[in-house]
Amino acid sequence: MIQITFPDGKVRPYENGVTALEIAKSISEGLAKKVLAANVNGQVWDATRPIPEDATIKLLTWDDQDGKSTFWHSSAHLLAEAVESLYPGAKFWVGPPVDNGFYYDMDLGDRKLTEEDLHKLEVKMAELARQNNAYKREEITKADAVKYFSDKGDEYKLDLLAGLNDGSITFYSQGAFTDLCRGPHIPATGPIKAIKLTSIAGAYWKGNEKNKQLTRVYGVTFPQQKDLDEYLALLEEQKKRDHRKLGKELSIFTFDDDIGPGLVLWMPNGTVIIEELEKLAKETELKGGYKRVVTPHIAKENLYLTSGHLPYYKDSMFPPMEMDGVTYYLKSMNCPHHHKIFAAEPKSYKDLPLRLAEYGTCYRYEQSGELFGLMRVRCLHMNDAHIYCSREQFADEFKAVNQMYLKYFKLFGIDKYVMRLSLHDPAKLGQKYINSPELWLETEAMVRQALLDSGTPFVEVPDEAAFYGPKIDVQIWSTIGREFTLATNQVDFAQGPRFGLEYTTRDNRTETPLIIHRAPLGTHERFIGFLLEHYAGKFPVWLAPIQVKVLPISDKFLDYARKVEAAFLEAGVRAEVDDRSEKIGKKIRDTELLKIPYMVVLGEKEEAAGAVSIRRQGKGDLGSQPLDTFVHSVVEEARLRVSEN
Repeated sequence: MIQITFPDGKVRPYENGVTALEIAKSISEGLAKKVLAANVNGQVWDATRPIPEDATIKLLTWDDQDGKSTFWHSSAHLLAEAVESLYPGAKFWVGPPVDNGFYYDMDLGDRKLTEEDLHKLEVKMAELARQNNAYKREEITKADAVKYFSDKGDEYKLDLLAGLNDGSITFYSQGAFTDLCRGPHIPATGPIKAIKLTSIAGAYWKGNEKNKQLTRVYGVTFPQQKDLDEYLALLEEQKKRDHRKLGKELSIFTFDDDIGPGLVLWMPNGTVIIEELEKLAKETELKGGYKRVVTPHIAKENLYLTSGHLPYYKDSMFPPMEMDGVTYYLKSMNCPHHHKIFAAEPKSYKDLPLRLAEYGTCYRYEQSGELFGLMRVRCLHMNDAHIYCSREQFADEFKAVNQMYLKYFKLFGIDKYVMRLSLHDPAKLGQKYINSPELWLETEAMVRQALLDSGTPFVEVPDEAAFYGPKIDVQIWSTIGREFTLATNQVDFAQGPRFGLEYTTRDNRTETPLIIHRAPLGTHERFIGFLLEHYAGKFPVWLAPIQVKVLPISDKFLDYARKVEAAFLEAGVRAEVDDRSEKIGKKIRDTELLKIPYMVVLGEKEEAAGAVSIRRQGKGDLGSQPLDTFVHSVVEEARLRVSEN
């Protein structure tokens, strides 16, 4: 007998070689029907794989991310079986699960897949799924594996085999299809009920553009048709909210080949949003005791050698510049510059905590294939700050940073978020991480306790810390459920000694401060990209590039329209007159498309009364108000940063 420990801590004995599926059946048949895989001693296994020793297990269903990933991995194999059935001679590279579905890279010879082919493949996949064929795992020798794929003529699988050791190779088969695969897989094809192949793309073998371009087929599957229908509806909504689409339609930002890829040109409308975000940050940080600094966009190579960013991050930095025999780099991070400001004058315990803030411009050489709208760029503007504090002050400072995040989340209507606490791996001290084991344990415990004390949801992730200390990646979700990485907070106990940062303690000793790196609003680029999707371009009044559009019903009322515009501008409201010779219905429709929060319609009645007829984006006619009353109302709504639109 072996002992199986469940997530709730209960232990039950089972026969040696029992499977997770059999364990599920011992609990209930209903549970067994839902089980897709199992986490066995920290690794995801097939639910049908025998367990040979005492183990801690968690049964995985569709509700678990690992359950979904296993389901989609098995769906990729089902796709490959369908391809091989319809297009004999196809060769396959890799077919992994991804965040929302799966893909498989394949060599189809001279055949070019079409949308019609995707439909045929969906039909075939559904036919094969209904056969409810089991996914069977087989351990195989390297010689036998090489023979199998040599006989099949699949050079891609042979290439994969070349990097594998004997004794670690497994095949998975379902129906008439066999693949080289580590697994895991769901028990059988039957649970795959709803299938959609979403797109076709080209993908260079091994990601190298010098290699042959393979065909990549993307897809997604679900256990129920209604889940697929909901997902496809969500995709349509995501397309409408795509920040690249909205950014163009609303004249927020643009790119230009003469400027260069990944280098954003912020248009007047986008610049308004930037200035409002910076105003928010400056007001918040002033109340939080921050002091603002400004640093140059370049620095000598030696600065980044001291910080340790060179040579580790050299591939992510723009190439160096040589001037007068000195090597310079474009700034890829603000922290070394802030450390130099700290070091410029002697510090005592009375100066701590010292909080230095800057909306700093950084340059990072993202690979061209990784650039994506505002989300991955080469020039970014970061809501950066560094807090220099004693160990005794650390907990309070970290909590204050955390509270700043929570304030921003509430302001922007971000209801779902989680902090990913990234920890070090003790086995990699002195290699990937600074070799200070006691400081690692101390700072990780301090961060963990601060998160617990504030009631902030977080998960721990091993072996993903920064090289100089634990970090927190802040994950947020938009209103339609898409996940974004907003920013990273880092605890740093390495940079202080590297830069010789010191302060004099109360008892006249010299100590090195701890450093907290924080950026609650991330970068303008990533955060505005998120906000475009989050609000679907319908920014709240305080953020809207144009807050009020003034619409005279004819040219006869243009003079009054100019007076109304001037009243708004005088009060600090961003207003514009639509002076086109168009019918009022078209002006209203066009303003709606531009997602401007308010429009005021002006005619003879409004001019005579010194009033405006108000329309609200998405709500229609709100009636008439005296001009002064409405101007004051808009000013207050913007001042209070009301988030409802």
